[in-house]
Order: sequence, then C-alpha cells, then structure tokens
Amino acid sequence: MKKVKLLLSLLITITLLMTFISPAMSAESKLHEVLARGYLIAGSGSTNAPWHFTDDKGQLTGFDIDMARIVAKALFNDPTKVKFVKQSSDARIPNLVTGKVDVVFQFMTITGERAQLVDFTIPYYREGISVLMSTKGKYKSLEELQKAGSKATLAMLQNVYADEWAHKIVPDSKVDQYDDQALVIQAVNTKRADAAVVDLSNIRWLVNQYPDRYLDITQGWNPNSYGGAVRQGDQTWLNFVNTALHEAMTGVNFEFYAASFKKYFAVDLAPPAIGFPLEYK
Repeated sequence: MKKVKLLLSLLITITLLMTFISPAMSAESKLHEVLARGYLIAGSGSTNAPWHFTDDKGQLTGFDIDMARIVAKALFNDPTKVKFVKQSSDARIPNLVTGKVDVVFQFMTITGERAQLVDFTIPYYREGISVLMSTKGKYKSLEELQKAGSKATLAMLQNVYADEWAHKIVPDSKVDQYDDQALVIQAVNTKRADAAVVDLSNIRWLVNQYPDRYLDITQGWNPNSYGGAVRQGDQTWLNFVNTALHEAMTGVNFEFYAASFKKYFAVDLAPPAIGFPLEYK
C-alpha cells in the first residue's frame, strides 16, 4: 500500500512539474532545426554597400553577409553553409515572424519598438551619422563648412529628422532631401550640395574605395546599434547566435571579424587583450 501511495505521489509531482514547463522550453529550438537541415537561412539586403551588395563577380558580399557567415562557421565549421534570402528592409521582421529565415543581418537598428516584435542579438556594430565632403568641393574641412552656416547646402536622405540632424552639425545650413542614397552622393559629386550627411560606415567605404574623391572628417554623431534579429521566444537559438558573434568580436574568430571590418570600413581593430575580459572593464 505504501508503494502505491509513493508511486501516486511521484506521478502527481511529475504532472505538476510538466504543467509549469513552458511550451518554449519543451519545444525544439531553431538551433536543432538548423543543424538537422545542414545550412543556415539568413535574411539580408543586396543593394547597400558596404553592408550587403553584389560585387563585380555577382556574389553577395558585405559586412552583414560576413556576420551571417560567422554564425554558419559556428554551426558547421564552414562559413559557406548559409543560404541568403534577399529582402527589402520592410520584410526583415515579417520574414522572421513567419519563419522564412532563421536570422536577419541587415543593418537593423536596435530599438525598443522593434524589440517588442523580435529578439535582438548583441550589437555587432555601432553606427552614427557624419559628413561626406568632396576633395574638389568649396569647403575642405568641417570647420570651414560650419563657418559657412546658411551659405552651405547639405544633402541628406529623406527623413523626418533630416533638418534636425543636419543643423546639429552645421547650424542654419540649407538641407536638400533625396529619396535615394545614390542621389545624395550624386549631389556632392555634381556640387549641388557642399556636403552630405550620411552614415559614417558609408563614408568609410567611399573614402576607402575613392580616396582621391572624398574627405573623411572622422567625427560622428547620433550613435545607434546594429544587431542581428531572431524570432521571439527561442532563448537557446538566441544564446547560440550571441555566442558566435561574441567570440568573433572578442575571441577565437576575431581574425575573421577584424578582416571584414578592415575590408569594409578601412579600420584596423586592435586584438582583444589577453587576460581579464575587456567587456567587463
């Protein structure tokens, strides 16, 4: 009789425990799905250098593309085992929610609003705006541009904050807004604008590609973080992607990350110091 009561007590305990285990914990993680499939499916763009674009050989390349390859290498020890889904910016979240892609790397700014819809990874780049100037332009430095004030014309991508951001850098300047980034750069090239307010990463790319054409003032404003994104509710998968990125920026895969950073931003990164982990300083 005592054995029966003990068995009943054990069954009740197990039943109660199973009741409190969340479906997310009991369900199979995306990690296991990807491993079983044999390749990663990553969403990204294809028209924005240096982040994601098609090179002269027709291959998808860019810093975002390399971030996906870092995850593929961590999964399969092979950075080529990734299938890219080319998507527009407004498809980033829908493609995650519907399961069309496993992860998104597409210069996605981490915001509280977006974090209500997807789970963000740790940041892999910190963006900011800066000023692109032509070597053949009227002004040759930020100081000259700022002194010009209302006489200066700045080109900028159409944005509700365009005037505010531009006037933070050059007060009283005239701001011309364009609906395409290529038109912003063209305005500087044709001298319709004295300078352009664009992302610092774009400036570094352009200066690296055309050092005789553009100036880099090296200063930046309005910092914002770029992170990868995954579908909400799968902590195991998020932890794995975070681990892959973290070790690329601070550990065993730093050489790959640093080489990509150098290629697309023309910046040499100092290797992580050995000893106390720098991220806890």
